[in-house]
Amino acid sequence: MNEINTIEKKRGKAYIALFVTIFIVSMFIAGYLIGGTLSYSTTASSETKQLQQQLETQQKSNNAATQNIIYVYNDTSLAQLYQNVRDSVVVIYGLAPQQSFFGTQYAEVQGSGFVYEYNNENIVITNKHVVDGASDITVTFSNGNAYPATVLGSDDYSDLAVLSVQAPVDEYHPLEIVSSSTLNVGEPVIAIGSPFGLGGTMTTGIVSQLGRTIQDSVAGNFLVANIIQTSVPINPGNSGGPLLNYQGDIVGITTAIIQNSNGLGFAIPSNTILREIQSLVTTGSYDQHSWLGISGADMKYSIAQAMNINVTYGWLITQVTSGGAADNAGLKGGDHQVRINGERTLIGGDIIIAIDGTRIINGDFLMSYLEEYTIPNQIITVTIVRNSQILDISIQLGTRPAST
Repeated sequence: MNEINTIEKKRGKAYIALFVTIFIVSMFIAGYLIGGTLSYSTTASSETKQLQQQLETQQKSNNAATQNIIYVYNDTSLAQLYQNVRDSVVVIYGLAPQQSFFGTQYAEVQGSGFVYEYNNENIVITNKHVVDGASDITVTFSNGNAYPATVLGSDDYSDLAVLSVQAPVDEYHPLEIVSSSTLNVGEPVIAIGSPFGLGGTMTTGIVSQLGRTIQDSVAGNFLVANIIQTSVPINPGNSGGPLLNYQGDIVGITTAIIQNSNGLGFAIPSNTILREIQSLVTTGSYDQHSWLGISGADMKYSIAQAMNINVTYGWLITQVTSGGAADNAGLKGGDHQVRINGERTLIGGDIIIAIDGTRIINGDFLMSYLEEYTIPNQIITVTIVRNSQILDISIQLGTRPAST
């Protein structure tokens, strides 16, 4: 009996020792886990705070940099350039007659322009189509002051107009006009005008191409040639405003856009202004646009195949105007039609490939060369392809007839 009691006592002590051991081990493991978790949490919290501080510091630095951005090109601040020229750009308003079911109605027209000094006289230059047929023309300066204006002169074939404004001398801040001959594709340019009536709007872009031709409402059946193509955003109301280089000098006049296009704007080059300004101011018109008296189409590979020739560039003459310069010199138009890519094309005429040794790639090159480098009555040498033979023909240029 005593032995049994002794054994039970020993067994009870063993259970207690085992329980204590398990309890101590459990507490040790729990403490380790809790301590590790607290240590990790403290470390993560510290790293998070450091990261947040770094982000806040970087954000403050970025904000400070953003607030101090100055857009420059070749050391030119665009903001400063705008301040220098903004007072030279004006908004032009007028009333244009429109025919309706109720008879003649008058609608307000609006465009842009800029101040220029010619022979000690302050004038405003704009597009012809801005003021074409308009009455009650007014010019509003950047300070909001508006004055009546009249048209001194205009030219349909360059879409130019010159205005005289009844404003005091201190309103005028004339700009300089420089030659557009030095322009290159890729050079940055600026337009300032009043798109949709939003006066003083400045946009930037580049010269996309030179020597384009466009159809203009005031030029009738003729094309306006030697045009600057630009990526500068142009909208209705920009017409007549200045196209400037990054020195703030005029290199053109923003003129037209192609509807539903993206980045296709056009401007009259400054060389056209410089060539015509005297005549527009003193006589009210300009009549020195040379004329060949032909119509045609750009050459391309498919036309060359149809004509069985190996010339794929130049301008194919389709028709020659009777009594015109080309007719007098013996140039020939097309003599039969063929279907090319689903369209009927008149072929068989002479192909102009050069003028005075300058290669003519297409119609844009042809008309832009005539506009930039020739005048009426000038004799030029035209190189043509006729029946697979290359011929040089002298032509005395005529004068473009009135637009219709």
